[in-house]
Amino acid sequence: MIRKAVRIAVLSLAGLALMATLASAQNKTSKPFAGSKVNGGTVTYSFKDGKAILTLSDDFKVPDTPDPHWQVVDSKGAVFTLQRLGVKSLGGLTKDRISMSITLPTYISDVAKVQIYCAWAEAVLGETTFDAPLMVMNR
Repeated sequence: MIRKAVRIAVLSLAGLALMATLASAQNKTSKPFAGSKVNGGTVTYSFKDGKAILTLSDDFKVPDTPDPHWQVVDSKGAVFTLQRLGVKSLGGLTKDRISMSITLPTYISDVAKVQIYCAWAEAVLGETTFDAPLMVMNR
């Protein structure tokens, strides 16, 4: 009986330590973007409220191209073109705004590269990587 209680306590502590390690490992910042139009700025991967989020750094400069989008490449080479970086204003009533963060869809299992992609020109404007592919833990 005592052995069982000790084993449960040890396993519980190990589980808590593992969860703390995973939670602290969830904020990862990429290398700087590099490419034909996007050079500089980084992207940070974080996990909040059960969702994987990518956020551009404050020094990121949106390229002056017609249709820049977020694009993610996984470790198998699958490419996912996501939402547009710029969100148009409503009939000119407000200034256009930039989507500095994006919640990753649940169908993306990991992130090897983050790219800024011009959908109009069908060209990668710049890309960045992390030290290793990041497992997405959306639930």
